[in-house]
Amino acid sequence: MSKKQVGKRIIQILIVLIGVSFFTFMLTYLSPGDPAEIMLTECGNLPTPELLEQTRHELGLDQPFLVQYGSWVKGVLTGDMGTSYAFKVPVMQKLLSCLWPTLKMSLLALAMMIVFSIPCGILSAVKQNKWQDYLIRGVTFFGVSVPSFWIGLIFLSIFGVQLRWINVAGGTTDFKAMILPALTLALSMSAKYTRQVRNAVLEELRQDYVTGARMRGIKESAILWKHVLPNAMLPIVTLLGLSLGSLLGGTAVVEIIYNWPGMGSMAIKAISCRDYPMVQAYVLIIALIYMVINIIVDISYTYLDPRIKEVK
Repeated sequence: MSKKQVGKRIIQILIVLIGVSFFTFMLTYLSPGDPAEIMLTECGNLPTPELLEQTRHELGLDQPFLVQYGSWVKGVLTGDMGTSYAFKVPVMQKLLSCLWPTLKMSLLALAMMIVFSIPCGILSAVKQNKWQDYLIRGVTFFGVSVPSFWIGLIFLSIFGVQLRWINVAGGTTDFKAMILPALTLALSMSAKYTRQVRNAVLEELRQDYVTGARMRGIKESAILWKHVLPNAMLPIVTLLGLSLGSLLGGTAVVEIIYNWPGMGSMAIKAISCRDYPMVQAYVLIIALIYMVINIIVDISYTYLDPRIKEVK
């Protein structure tokens, strides 16, 4: 990727971030509920109208929409995303403390998904319409159909309540507590990814160069490992990057089930409390992570397929 292309991508990222932040800020602004009232009634007390008005003024909630958005953008540009209404701490401090647990769990889930999906997807494609293919497709169909929260509840009931291998209360971020949440995420993602890997390999197996290689008497294993898989890596890597983004942005349900102190559970509480600064920062960070992953995937294309570099 040339410097000119990198510059274009950076400009695209800035435009997308502005659009995402504006749209999110507008949705939270138009959503029902008063953040000041929710914040003051958390202690069980009924705030007076004077106290509500004073709190709204202190938080800047009595300002027009564009003024509030402009103040927030100015703070972001200076490195200050504000203070969380729900957690009473700086937004960036809370985000960073929750990002690492979610990132650890997502990377472990991604590793589990790769270990299961790529071999099974390749085997299913090579053994097309045989019992191995039917078995893998049946298992993945079941995995796609079953929601992740149901798998999480089953795991929690078996390994937490009956076997007592883990603490049902959760709240910790050690490796033992991370295994079941990561496995829950990996199972639901593996079912989709296995089918996608199978389709990518099958697409390459139908190409003319594979037929020509077979006619020349080249072994099937050599065709698969030296020709088919390298050419199938582009869609596989693309799907892998999208899977990591989906894992980082879609952990909320699993984190709540296992009481995992990550970004997903934090975002749910922020939304329920109308915590505008925290919701804005969360959406902005997730959008930025998605786009950075896409850039990394695009850069990897030139190393996986030199033909792309020649065209550019």
